[in-house]
This record gives sequence, C-alpha cells and structure tokens, in this order.
Amino acid sequence: MESDSDSAKSGDRGAAHPRAPDAGAAPPADRASGQRPPAREQKPKRAFFQRPLLVGVLMAVVIVLVVGGALWWRHSRQFEATDDAFVDVIAQRVSPQVAGRVVRVNVKDNADVTAGQVLVELDPADFDARLVQARAALTQAQAQVAEAESQRAIREAEVEQARASESAAATGAANAASDFKRLAQARAADEATASAQQLDHARADQRSTAAQQRAAQKAIVAAQAQLGYVDKQVEAARAAVKAADAQVAQAQLTRSYAQIKASVAGRVANKTVTVGNYVEPGNDLMAIVPREVYVTADFKETQLARIRPGQAAEVKIDAYPDQTLHGHVDSVQPASGSAFTPIPAQNAAGNWVKVVQRVPVKIALDELPANPEHRLGPGMSANVKVTVNESSAGRPSTTDQPR
Repeated sequence: MESDSDSAKSGDRGAAHPRAPDAGAAPPADRASGQRPPAREQKPKRAFFQRPLLVGVLMAVVIVLVVGGALWWRHSRQFEATDDAFVDVIAQRVSPQVAGRVVRVNVKDNADVTAGQVLVELDPADFDARLVQARAALTQAQAQVAEAESQRAIREAEVEQARASESAAATGAANAASDFKRLAQARAADEATASAQQLDHARADQRSTAAQQRAAQKAIVAAQAQLGYVDKQVEAARAAVKAADAQVAQAQLTRSYAQIKASVAGRVANKTVTVGNYVEPGNDLMAIVPREVYVTADFKETQLARIRPGQAAEVKIDAYPDQTLHGHVDSVQPASGSAFTPIPAQNAAGNWVKVVQRVPVKIALDELPANPEHRLGPGMSANVKVTVNESSAGRPSTTDQPR
C-alpha cells in the first residue's frame, strides 16, 4: 500500500513539473496524427569578409583615418610651436644723475606716463646756489675781458705814438745828416764857407738825431711787446669767460637734474621711491614699461632647422586666450639659454648632461591688443606658432624696437 501511494505521489510531481526535452532528443510526436514534425535546419554562419556592408564601413573608416592622418601630418609640418614663451620688454630704469633729497613724487604705482614727464623732484637749493656762483664767476670773467680790451686800446695808442716819434726822429736824423754832409762838402771846397765849429756842431746834431731815431725804434718794439702781452691777457680773459660760461651751463644742467623725467612713454612699475628719501646716482627709483613689447619664445634646438627671420607667427597670451596676435620672427639668439646662466654647463667639469636645449627666438609683434585694457607686461606667458613653410620666409627683419 505504501509503494502504491509513493508511486502516485511521484507521478503527481512528474505531472506538475514536466521535464524539459533534451536538446538532442527528437521533437515529440503530434498527438492528433501520431507523427513527429520535421527537424528545423540551422543556417551556417557567414565569414567576416562575406559581409559587404560591414567591410565597406570598416574600409571607409580606415581610408578616412589614413587620409586625415596624412593631411594632419602635412599640415603640422608647416608649423613649429612652443608653449615655453613669454612677453618680454626692455624696461627703462629711472635713476637720478645727482644726489639729493626727494621733495616730491609726481606719479603713483602703475600709472601711465608720457615721455618728458617729471616723475620725481629733488631739493634744488644746493643746485641753485651753485648756479648763482657760476653766474657770478661769469660776470667777473666778462669784466676782466673788458679791462683787458681797454688795456689793449691803450697799448695800441702807445705803439702809434712810438711810431710817430720814430718818424719824427727819422726826419730829424735825415735833416741833420744832410746838413752835416753839405757843410762837410762846402768846407772841403772852401774852408771859409763853414767854420770847424759849425762842422762839429752839425756832426753832433747828426749823431744826436740818429740816437733819437734808434731810441724811437726801440720804443716801438717795446710798445708792440706790451701790446702783445695785453693781447695774451685778452685771450686769457676771453678763455676765462668761456670757462665760466661752461660752468654756468653745467650748473644749469645739474639744476635740471633735480627734476627726474621719463625718457619714454609707458607705465610705472616697481616704484620704490618716496618723499624724504636721499638718493644717489645709480639708485633705481622705479621702472617704466613701454607699451611696445615683444615675445621671447624658447624653441627646442631640434625645432630650429626651418625657423628663419621674417617668418609669420601667431601669438596667444595666456591672460587673453580668446585673442590671437600676429607677428614675425625677428631674430634667433646664437646660443642656448643655458649658455648665459651663472654656471653654464661644461662637459669637462662634470656638470653636463645631454638634453634638448632651448634657444630663445625673438618674435616681433605686428600688432598690439586693440582693447586698451589688455596691456601686455613682461613675464606674461604665451603660446607661439611659427609658420615655417617656404612661402612664409623671406620677410625682411625689422629693426629692434626701443625697449
């Protein structure tokens, strides 16, 4: 009885949970007809190369990649680019040319200035005193010239007077010589014509007038010597005037140095001076950064083979990434940047490692940002791309801007 019941239970479980037909078993027979349906035929899988659509798509993708890569490679060969670049400028250092106390500073930090604008004023009292002294010395020298010239006029008159005396003495000597000759001839012909006393008197007169003539000639020489001495005094006095005039000009120039002016237009930077400072020549008071700047791009030495002066360049400043500036290669530095370091690399010294060096290339800007608020200052980072194809070369290099 128990086995029958177990069989019934197992039959019920089998009916409630029919087993799935085996994968390899034949399909069950049709209950109505008692026949099994025919088995379904499986289609064989086609190979990859037998699918034309997929092959066409893949070939198209490969062709696009090859053509795009070739075009990109060809396009990239027309340029040399670097992100190791920065805005550069030769800032004008403002320093005094004379020592003095600062009494006024006329500019503020980062202010715009024009060429010739007075930036700093020094105490001019000492310079004014020196100028007054120099002008007094000039007046004194001019007075000495006037005195020397008046002495010259006197000496010239003395020379003329000596010449007149010499002329009179020469006339008297000639007359005395003529009288003595006539009396001597007359007495030689007839002693009764002239006595011996008259002849002696005539001889004495001739000798006296001849001596007077010689004295007058020596007086002329002496007067001329005095005139020459006075001429030297006049020259010395005139030279003293020139020296005093130069001293006045120097004092005026020194006085003008009390006003420290801007040599170029630009913007004030690194101002360190204030009222009350005592400054000396060579002290840096501030710097003026001109608006006209350029870009120094440090290219790798392996990029320099096709870079030439005159080639076009595009510059992007990191501060203004939406704006592209145009310029051109101005020049290439004839040495790497490391060659000018305090301790340059030396192979024999043991501090040399062969790495790709950077060589500074000067990029002159053909334009500046149109927005006046977009000022370019030294040290700003930049990206530079130089067109190195043959058509871009050959532009003449411009001269260096005043920086």
